[in-house]
Amino acid sequence: MKSVVADYRTRVMCLRIVPATGSAIYLTQHPRDLTMGGHTYLSCSGYEFTGYSAAANLSPAMIDMEGIAGLAGIGYDQISSGLFDSARAYLFATSWKTPVEDEEPIVASILGKTTLLDGRYKIEEMALIDALNQSVGKTYTAACPKPFGGQEYGGCMVDLAPLTVTGTITAVTSSAIVRDSARAEVVDYFAYGTLQFTSGANVGLKPQEVKRHEGDGTLEVFEPFHYPPAIGDTYSLIPGCRKRQADCRDKWANIINFGGFSYVPTSSQYAQVGTQ
Repeated sequence: MKSVVADYRTRVMCLRIVPATGSAIYLTQHPRDLTMGGHTYLSCSGYEFTGYSAAANLSPAMIDMEGIAGLAGIGYDQISSGLFDSARAYLFATSWKTPVEDEEPIVASILGKTTLLDGRYKIEEMALIDALNQSVGKTYTAACPKPFGGQEYGGCMVDLAPLTVTGTITAVTSSAIVRDSARAEVVDYFAYGTLQFTSGANVGLKPQEVKRHEGDGTLEVFEPFHYPPAIGDTYSLIPGCRKRQADCRDKWANIINFGGFSYVPTSSQYAQVGTQ
């Protein structure tokens, strides 16, 4: 039984979306904006909840949300660039007369599949309890499975804060290749790191993973930026790790936390019979 239930006479649904990067989005089904918890929840203009299902067992609750891209704080560029991929969402009910944030929690979920069609979007959400349905196990690979910079127990433990740099774009070759002539780091230092713009048309969108880093400051990303970059755009840049033993030992001096298994024999080796 819930400890707190919103007044059924003035009950209204509210949703808070918290992406991995960028600012949170606050939405409410009430026809007017509601202010609570120091946040303004925007009215239902441009979006709607199209379905919610839950069961009294360990089956995860499902939520569908549809809307018009560009309204209620959810932009077409944010969706298509992947800003909301795996974002956390918190659905709750409250009274529109005296709104209280998270007064009657309904479900906490993760944003999943997003569909864009003619300026409209549909987002499927899966309740966090779905984590109990996932298979958990360890895979033995030569590459390190740990997220670079992870500070969790048994994680990578490399502190990314002092490694993060900022700069300004001085040349643009394409929507996926830019250059900062002021960069003086060695070749490949930022490869497999992330680049995020802090000004210009791409500000606030999802960071892009760096595919190639040259000594003259050229940076190529795996996926093109949503908007064409421009000279003068500022950015923040985090170096990357190729998850190899050599990188962990020589580049980051972090071999003690390396999680790969470099000496596990391959299938072609252990399947051989009668060889020395």
